[in-house]
Amino acid sequence: MASSAQPPPAAGSSGPDGGSLAGGGETFGDRSLSQGLSVLVGLGLCVAMLGLGCAVELGQLGQQLRRPVGLLLALLGQFVAMPLLAFLLALIFALDEVAAVAVLLCGCCPGGNLSNLMSVLVDGDMNLSIIMTASSTLLALFLMPLCLWIYSRYWINTAVVQLLPLGAVSLTLGSTLLPIGLGVLIRYRHPRAADLLVKISLWSLLVTLVVLFILTGTMLGPDLLAQIPASVYAIAVLMPLAGYALGYGLATVFKMPPHCRRTVSLETGCQNVQLCTAILKLTFSPELIGSMYMFPLLYALFQSAEAGLFVLAYKMYGRDSYKQDTLGEEEDTDISYKKLKEEEVADTSYGTVTTEEHNSIQMEPTQTAL
Repeated sequence: MASSAQPPPAAGSSGPDGGSLAGGGETFGDRSLSQGLSVLVGLGLCVAMLGLGCAVELGQLGQQLRRPVGLLLALLGQFVAMPLLAFLLALIFALDEVAAVAVLLCGCCPGGNLSNLMSVLVDGDMNLSIIMTASSTLLALFLMPLCLWIYSRYWINTAVVQLLPLGAVSLTLGSTLLPIGLGVLIRYRHPRAADLLVKISLWSLLVTLVVLFILTGTMLGPDLLAQIPASVYAIAVLMPLAGYALGYGLATVFKMPPHCRRTVSLETGCQNVQLCTAILKLTFSPELIGSMYMFPLLYALFQSAEAGLFVLAYKMYGRDSYKQDTLGEEEDTDISYKKLKEEEVADTSYGTVTTEEHNSIQMEPTQTAL
C-alpha cells in the first residue's frame, strides 16, 4: 500500500502543496469531529432522498411511465451528456487522477433536488422535473458505477482508480432507496405531511452545504481553498454552465415547449452534490482524496449561483413573454365570448328577429307602452 500514499501530492499544483494536502487528509481522518461530519453527510443525504420521495405521486409516475419522455431525458442528460462532459473537461484541463476521480464522480451523479426548486422559480414543468430527478436516482444504482468504470479507464494505472470502490458506490446508492420509498409512502397516505417534508428537505440542502463547507475548511486548515488547483475551480464554474446548455439543447431536439426546455436544462446541470459528497467521504480515505473532497461543495456553490442568475434573468426578461404565450389563448376566448354576449344583448334590446323567407331576416322593433 505504499503506492496509495502517492496520489495526495498529485492533487496539488506542486510537491509542497501536495505534501500539505496529505497532512491535511491525515488530520481530517484523525480528528473525532470527522465522525460527526460523516453522520451529517449521511443524514443530509437521507433527508434529501426522503424529500425527493415525498415529491413523487404514484399517479403521475404511472402517467410518465406510459410516456417515458422524462425517463429518456434523464438517461441521456445524466448518464450520457454529463459523464462525457466531466471526462472531456478532465482531459482538457489535464487533471491528475485524484481531481479527475472527484470530477467524474460529480459528473456521473444523478440529478439533485435543487433543480426542483429552480424549476418552480422559472415556471417550469414541475411534474417533469420530479420524474427526471427520481428516475435518474433510480437509474444511478446501475449506470453510475458503469459510467465511472468506463470513464476512469484513462487513469487505470493510478492508485486512486485501482482503489475506486465501485461496490461501495453501489451500496451508497442502494441505501438511498429506503428513504425514497418511505417518502413515496408518506405522499400516498399523508399528502400534507409530504408537502412539509419537501420544504424541509430543500432547506436542509442549503444548511447541510453551508455546514459542510465551514467544518471541512476548519478541519483541513485555512489554506485548503488555496491548495486546490485553478483548473479545478475552472471546471466547477464551466461544468454546471455547460450542463444547463446541454440540457436545453437536448430538450430542443425533442421539440419540447419553452417551459419544459427550462426544466430539462436545470435538471441536467444540477447534480446531486449530497450524494457525491457522501461517496467521497464514506468510501475514500482522506489520505487518498485530499482536498478534492471539496469539489462537490464548489460545484454546488457555482451551480446554485449560475442557476440563480438564470432565474433572475427569467424574472426580468422572460416572464412577461411567457405569460403572454400561456394567456393568449385564454384572452382570445374571453374576447370572443364577450363579443358574442354583447351581440346577443344588442339584438335583444333592439327587438325580435323573425324569419319570413330563406336568407331573409326582418327586424321588428319593440314598442314600449307609454
